[in-house]
Amino acid sequence: MSTHPIFIDGAWVPGADVTLNENPSDLDAPLGEYGMASLAQTDDAIAAAAAAAVTWGRSPAAERATLLEGVAARLLARRDELGEQLAREEGKTRAEGIGEVTRAAQTFSYYANHLFTPQGEVLASRRQDTSIHTRRKPLGVVGIIAPWNFPLAVPSWKIAPALAAGNTVVFKPAEAVPASAASLAEIIADAGAPAGVFSLVTGRGSVVGERFATHPDVAAVSFTGSTRVGRHLLATAHATGSKRVQAEMGGKNPLVVAADADLDLAVRVAIDSCFGATGQRCTASSRLIVDSAVHDDFVRRMTATTAAIRVGHALDPATTMGPVATHAQLETDLAAIALGQREGAELLTGGTLLERSTRGYYLEPTLFASGQSSMRLNQDEIFGPVACIIEADGIEHAIEIANDVPYGLSAGIVTTGLATSERFQEEVRAGLVSVNASPAVSELHAPFGGVGSSSYGPREQGTRALDFYTTTSSHFVSFGA
Repeated sequence: MSTHPIFIDGAWVPGADVTLNENPSDLDAPLGEYGMASLAQTDDAIAAAAAAAVTWGRSPAAERATLLEGVAARLLARRDELGEQLAREEGKTRAEGIGEVTRAAQTFSYYANHLFTPQGEVLASRRQDTSIHTRRKPLGVVGIIAPWNFPLAVPSWKIAPALAAGNTVVFKPAEAVPASAASLAEIIADAGAPAGVFSLVTGRGSVVGERFATHPDVAAVSFTGSTRVGRHLLATAHATGSKRVQAEMGGKNPLVVAADADLDLAVRVAIDSCFGATGQRCTASSRLIVDSAVHDDFVRRMTATTAAIRVGHALDPATTMGPVATHAQLETDLAAIALGQREGAELLTGGTLLERSTRGYYLEPTLFASGQSSMRLNQDEIFGPVACIIEADGIEHAIEIANDVPYGLSAGIVTTGLATSERFQEEVRAGLVSVNASPAVSELHAPFGGVGSSSYGPREQGTRALDFYTTTSSHFVSFGA
């Protein structure tokens, strides 16, 4: 079995160690071995990025846009291939994988086009014959740490704005998804990224991620992952001085079904939000808060629809939900299911492992009812296909339950009432709020981020992403005699 290299300073080099890239749909058909960077190799990548930062930061916008458009075009040209690779590596269905590749391409194209829009402000001065304007300037070297659940989409929405702004990037993907990361690195290199502008250092968080947080030449770190790791990264980085850190962390997201909801729509929204991508989205809804007026009817419909989900190999066209991505995540899911039963929640459907023609991490989508907000089942992030229905006595009670967690990433409501919709949007504590649509879905040009324990730092995606990857200078120009 050949070992895939890492990418540092414009060259593919062997890693100091290797990791086996599992296929969660077929444990007997791994994707191969992938190199893992050492501390010294991480330092080499950072040094190369620092050396390239000045030239890249001063490069014309057209040069940066050409690189980003080249990446977008290559992603689209390989969409089917990369979508299948992503499905084999992470467990999404093939359709979900292809959709993610498309989203990644659109993200690179978006930031390429944004480079030719106004990048600063022109302000009036209080003084005679004086103009004021602002400019965005790159930070330098940016360390990017991405999760395993969206191996192309999340790295793209970090890497694209960082490069567009004139920063150089050192990228650490999650250890579970090195193949998608290597393909993205290959595409960025092939699109013409100068040496040092982009490096790929697959490796352990305790080695590579920790070095991003402590290295003096890394100006900023953008992280997506668990709350525990995110908090450690924040503390470590801040202890070193003025390093910028952006962290997207956990969620325990609510979906409210109001008394006036269209229940057919409510079930469709809940199924997508709870079990799309095997429930492995930071924006997924794991708490279904249902008004008592429609509770029993919703429970009946939701249980039947959940039980009908077809779990199977990610590449099987009949599959509607793929396997859990990793063994560690499967153990977390099973522990949460056992906990929910011990806490007294009613298991409506699911909760058991499945056997298929290939060995994999196949778990039934799991739905509980009779939940209480105080249960750990409804307080702790699970990050899998596990959801619990909680009954609410009216919209005020529903919003109270929705806000009864330390997180605040996404929230949604299904309602036909304008007043109910407006009240929910005003009072729910979340950075992403959806009405009559899946709260697990966002759009690349809209700001992305949460409140509370879900997020730290400026928003990602859209033009707001540049607030993190740039610094703003104000310029006062006197043109009088």
